[in-house]
Amino acid sequence: MAENGAVLVNIEDTIATVTINRPEARNALNQDVFLGLQQAAQRLKESPEVTVAILTGAGEKAFSAGIDLKMVAGGGAGLFSQYRSGFDSLFAMKSIFTMYEDLAIPVIAAINGYCLGAAFELSLCCDMRLAADTAIFGLPEIQFGVIPDLGSTQRLPRIVPPGYAKELILTGRRIDAAEALRIGLVEHVYPLDQVKAEARKLAEEIAKLQPRIVQGAKRAASLWMNMPLDSGLRAETDICTGAGSGGSFGEQAREFLKKE
Repeated sequence: MAENGAVLVNIEDTIATVTINRPEARNALNQDVFLGLQQAAQRLKESPEVTVAILTGAGEKAFSAGIDLKMVAGGGAGLFSQYRSGFDSLFAMKSIFTMYEDLAIPVIAAINGYCLGAAFELSLCCDMRLAADTAIFGLPEIQFGVIPDLGSTQRLPRIVPPGYAKELILTGRRIDAAEALRIGLVEHVYPLDQVKAEARKLAEEIAKLQPRIVQGAKRAASLWMNMPLDSGLRAETDICTGAGSGGSFGEQAREFLKKE
């Protein structure tokens, strides 16, 4: 699958790095980026050798500044002209982001600067978010007279306390990396020149583990978003049994004790 240049995919060992590559435009999301993200996610899905992915932006100024306003002003917000305008077109755009959430492998966001609007919503589809100390987060859509419409109204309250989520959604306010860490939006904050390296270290730590078990654990840990606790506990049992983690636990414990 050929890259379109706006999104780059680099696979090294078993770790893939997906880079939004429009640094001259603060990696703003235009049609090429959306289609590139779609192609990249499909490539990861079809690459069984990849066990972890990192999603980041080119350069040092931005993960992404969000939707390209020049594209919107020019009437190019509907990327899928073959679909009916309105629900179908918007949901098709949203589904590209969901592809990252639905990947079997863990996805780590390395947020290097501005992370606004649609880019913020994309980061919510990642399993973990690491931020540079220069990162700025915000959902400015409401200030443009529209509702954030690429998933944040549903995903953000599942990640941070609902009151914080509503505050960000309803005001369009920007917050810095320290505030993002305080409310639980990101897991770690690092100096700008270290955040991508730290994301790589985390990816390498995960990549050392058994991929089948890691993927089963991700699937189980994501159940809470879609079902009640009792159903989630039963589904977790099914996943763990199917992944074989129960049967190999004794053997792994014996190997661990030998090393102590």
